[in-house]
Amino acid sequence: MSRSIAFFKPYGVLSSFTHEEQPERAAHLPNAAATKRTLSEFGLPKGVYAAGRLDYDSEGLLILSDDGYLIHRLTDPRYKLPKTYYVQVEGIPDEAALERLRRGVTIKGYRTLPCQARALDGTPDLPPRGKPITPHGPTTWLEIVLREGKKRQVRHMTAAVGLPTLRLVRVAIGPITLAGLAPGQWRDLSQSELDSIIGGDSISHSHPSSLTPKRRRKASFELTSRS
Repeated sequence: MSRSIAFFKPYGVLSSFTHEEQPERAAHLPNAAATKRTLSEFGLPKGVYAAGRLDYDSEGLLILSDDGYLIHRLTDPRYKLPKTYYVQVEGIPDEAALERLRRGVTIKGYRTLPCQARALDGTPDLPPRGKPITPHGPTTWLEIVLREGKKRQVRHMTAAVGLPTLRLVRVAIGPITLAGLAPGQWRDLSQSELDSIIGGDSISHSHPSSLTPKRRRKASFELTSRS
């Protein structure tokens, strides 16, 4: 029987079980091999792999599964599953900046797809980050909903409109949310949640589109949702 879970990835943790799985993430960090935390310390079920990633310095919802078909549905851009982020930025955005985000901005030669972006009223109900934020001026929390996932996309987008990202938390992937989870905690996804992701298709290792463990790892790394 397959296993799929929702996990609240804390700040300062790789979206992998070993350093070797994400050498490109480790390279830019000091004393990488000795200092980086991985998913291995959180008692996650054996055999599951992350469906996409969150960067080392990002927090929030990570879905892991041992079912290749589910990982494929979560990570393949063709399905355009919305991913919702709460983003603390430095500065106070005007409507023009928000509209630029909504219409798409050019980052590293790529034009982002239209998205949803709005300023939140006040501070969202999130646990404090392990490493406190030290802003140099006023800050604002945004809600950004993407249907794509380029490397560090949210951070590049906010920087492009003059709003550097200070903290980034993914709070939802499609209908799945962080509700009831604290950083480092996880829970099994219900059958109704799984059905809501895949539109009623049966999730099973006998599914013709299921992947071998090797291909599941490849899907997790190549069809990634990064921020």
